[in-house]
Amino acid sequence: MPHKLNISESTGKSYKLETESDVLAGRSLGDTISGKEISPNLEGYELEITGASDLAGFPQKEDIEGSELRKLLLTKGWGMHAKTKGLRKRKTVRGKEISEKTVQINIKVLKIGNKPLKEIFPDQNKPKEVAKKTEEESSEEKQKQETPKEVPKEEKPQEEDAQKEKIITEEKKEEVKQETPKEEKQETKSEEKEEQNK
Repeated sequence: MPHKLNISESTGKSYKLETESDVLAGRSLGDTISGKEISPNLEGYELEITGASDLAGFPQKEDIEGSELRKLLLTKGWGMHAKTKGLRKRKTVRGKEISEKTVQINIKVLKIGNKPLKEIFPDQNKPKEVAKKTEEESSEEKQKQETPKEVPKEEKPQEEDAQKEKIITEEKKEEVKQETPKEEKQETKSEEKEEQNK
């Protein structure tokens, strides 16, 4: 499973990157690594692993050896927010070693490399207005690509036209047949009235 890295600068900006699980496996919290190990774009950077969490969201604690889950009795501070004084709770945490179960890793920049992170990750950390505009433009482009081009209508075969003409002529004949008895009835009624009048 790939690791999701949050690389943060001293200015407070953070950049996201995904790497394969083999790259940082076996490392532990507090270790310093070179940026080239993670990505060739980060050449010259020196990074420190400051924190991590696993699939279920359990945080990794620097004091615990290994990568297994442990239940610790915690007081107010790291991993616990106590509202009352003296409260202690048992919480589940994971060891400091990064394993295949680790999903998210927080990294701090100790030494800046050849390129600034803004140039390496140009799409991230744009102002909100600019980011919205670029998202709208990309969605419009996708819609243009997805809309199918109008296909010219194929000419219908002559057989279909002939069948339609037959149906129309049959309907007209039926209408004529229905009209003729009415006219005959009207003529007979008029003749009967004339005879009665005589």
